[in-house]
Amino acid sequence: MGQRQWWRGLAGSAAVRRFVRALPALLITGGLCFDIATPPTVTAVPLFVAAPLVAAPFFSLASTVRTGIAAVLAVLAMRVHAGTLTQVVPIIETATVVTASVLALVINGVIRRNNEQLASARVIAETAMRAVLPEPASRIGGLHVAARYEAAQADEFVGGDLFAVADTPYGVRLVVGDVRGKGLGAVEAVAVVIGAFREAAEQERSLEGVAQRLERALAREGARRGGLDATEGFVTAVLAEIPAGGSEVRLVNRGHPEPLMLHADGALDVLRPRVPALPIGMDLGVWPDRADTWEMPAGSTLLLFTDGLSEARDRAGIFYDPAARLRGRIFPGPEELLSALTDDVRLHTGGRSTDDLALLAVGRPGRGQPERRRTVPIVGRDGS
Repeated sequence: MGQRQWWRGLAGSAAVRRFVRALPALLITGGLCFDIATPPTVTAVPLFVAAPLVAAPFFSLASTVRTGIAAVLAVLAMRVHAGTLTQVVPIIETATVVTASVLALVINGVIRRNNEQLASARVIAETAMRAVLPEPASRIGGLHVAARYEAAQADEFVGGDLFAVADTPYGVRLVVGDVRGKGLGAVEAVAVVIGAFREAAEQERSLEGVAQRLERALAREGARRGGLDATEGFVTAVLAEIPAGGSEVRLVNRGHPEPLMLHADGALDVLRPRVPALPIGMDLGVWPDRADTWEMPAGSTLLLFTDGLSEARDRAGIFYDPAARLRGRIFPGPEELLSALTDDVRLHTGGRSTDDLALLAVGRPGRGQPERRRTVPIVGRDGS
C-alpha cells in the first residue's frame, strides 16, 4: 500500500507530468544525436521503438500517431543520410519501429476503452453512494447540520463508512458508523444499517432500542448472506439523540471513536462512554446498551467521525489527533468546521489517506455570547 501511494503521488506531480509529456520527443531527438555521434555499427533504434510505446499510455490517439510517424521518419532520415536505406538491416530496423508504433496504437486504444469503463463505473458507484448516503439538510429540527464523505483513493468509489440524520418525535437522531470491509458487500451492509436506522429512529422510544434494532437487522442480513459475513460482519457506530428544545445529547457508542463536543469559546471535550461496548453485530455475548447523557449548551457543536480521521497518518506514521488539532479553535458553524478539518487532515497525510472518511457535525444555535461551560456526563438521566 505504501509503495502504491508513493507511485501515485509521484505520477501526480506536475514535474513528472511535464517530463512524461516531453519524453517521446527527447527519445527521438536523443536517438538522432546518438546515431550521428556514433559509428554505423551502433544503432539507436531502441530509442525510436520506445518513443511511441511511452506515448501510448499517456497521450491521446492523435498524439500517439504523430509520435509513431515521427519515430519512423527519423529512422528513414538516418538511413537515407547514410545511404543504407535499401540494405537488409536498416529495412528490419524500420519495420521494427513501424511495428512498435502500431502496437502503441493498440495499447492506446485499450487504455482509452478501460478509462471509459472506469469513468462509467465511477458514475455508477458515486450514484449508488449518494442514494445510500444522501447528504442531510443543512438545518434539521432547529439544529445546523453538515456531513462529509471522502473516499481514501481516487479509484475506490464505494466504502463502508456511513452517516444518517433523522428528525423524529423524540428529537434529532444521528448515526455515524463504519462497516467491516469495502466494496459492494460493504455498501449492502451500509444500506441495511441506514434503512434499519431510519425505521427504528421513528419508532423506538429510546436510543438503546434503536441500537438493538440495528443489531437485529445486521444479524438477519448476516444470516441471509451466510459464510464469513454471518459470523464476522460487524459495524462500529455511535448513535446520538438531541431532544427538541433541550440542552443535552444522549449517546450510545458501540466500539466507535469517541465524538467531540466543541464549545463556542474554543473549549473541547472528548465524549468517552462510561462503559465500553462491542460493535454492532459482534456476537460475543449479550449486554444491554447504556446511553450516556452529556450537556450540549447553546453555541456548541457535536462532531462524529469514523476512524479514517483518527487513524490518518503522516509520513512518520504519526496518527492524526482531532481533539488536539481542534482544541482552542472557533468555527462559525458545522460546515466551516468540516471544511477546516478535511483540509487539515489532508495536509497531515499529504493526501495519502488509506481509509475512507465520514464526518457529521451538528451545531446548536447560540444565544448571544455563550459562557464557558465544560461538557460533563449527566449521570442518572438515562435511568442509571
